[in-house]
Amino acid sequence: MFDAKKLLDQFLGSQVPGLGGSVRDRAGDAVQTARNNPLATGAIAAALLGTKTGRGIAGNALAIGGLAAIAGLGYQAYKNYQAGQAPAAPSDAPSANNPVLLPPPVESGFGPASPAGSNEFVLVLIRAMIAAAKADGHIDDAERALIMDKVKAADVSGEAAAFIERELASPTDIDALVAAATTEEQRVELYTASRLTIEPDSRAERGYLDLLAGRLGLADQLVDHIEATVSSAKVTLSQ
Repeated sequence: MFDAKKLLDQFLGSQVPGLGGSVRDRAGDAVQTARNNPLATGAIAAALLGTKTGRGIAGNALAIGGLAAIAGLGYQAYKNYQAGQAPAAPSDAPSANNPVLLPPPVESGFGPASPAGSNEFVLVLIRAMIAAAKADGHIDDAERALIMDKVKAADVSGEAAAFIERELASPTDIDALVAAATTEEQRVELYTASRLTIEPDSRAERGYLDLLAGRLGLADQLVDHIEATVSSAKVTLSQ
C-alpha cells in the first residue's frame, strides 16, 4: 500500500517539485506553471483541486502537511462551534503573512495521532476530495487524461497513480464515503477536505456539499463554522 499522507501532501500542493519560496508563492507559481506548460506542471492541485479555482491556502497551512492542515481547520471549526461562537466573518480572515493554523492537539480526536490519521482514512479523504472536484461534472475522458499527465509530472506513479485514475473514472459512492467516517471528528474532517477542494460557485457543487453535510449528519451551525474557517484560510492567487 502506498503512503496516503504523502499523496495528500502532493494533492494540496505542499510538495511542488522545482518550486521554492513560501507556501503562497509555491501555490501561485503552480498556477502559472500550469498555464505556461499544462502537461508538465508539478502540482496535482493545479490540475484538479484548489488552485484550479485561483485560490490557495494562506499562511503555514500547507507547511505543516496536508493532513495536519485539514485536521487543524476541522478542529478549529469544531472547537468554535462547541464554544457557541458565531462563525467568523470574511473580515476575520487571518493574514497570509501571519500564519495562525496549528496542528490539532493530540487528544482532540483530529489529526495524525487519531483514527482520522490512519492511512485508510487518509485514502477516504483523498476520495472525498476527488469526488468534490467531480461534482460539477466537468471531468470527461479528455480532462481525465490531462489530469493523469499532471499526476505523472508530480512524480506520482505506481499504486498511487492507479488509485487516482480509478477514482477519477468511477462514479462517486457517497454512501461509502459517509460510512467510512465513523466518528464525529472524521465526519468533520471529511467535509472540511471536500470544502477545501472547491469553491462552490455552481449549483452542482453547492448541492453536492449540502448533500454531503446532510448525509454526514453535521449540524447546520457546525457546517457554517467549517465553511467560514475554510474560507478564511484561503487567499486569492494572482491571476
